[in-house]
Amino acid sequence: MTSSSESTRIYWIYALLSLGGVVAFLMIKPEWFWVMLPPFLTYFVKGMRWM
Repeated sequence: MTSSSESTRIYWIYALLSLGGVVAFLMIKPEWFWVMLPPFLTYFVKGMRWM
């Protein structure tokens, strides 16, 4: 593994955890699901190395 792929691994983990939060908010309190969108989208973009 290269160091760049290891550095993005943590972003993918955070993105998946945030996605779980989005799904949980959609099931529990749907009107507040948008609260979890910024962390999910941020870590997704960092995982894709677009930022």
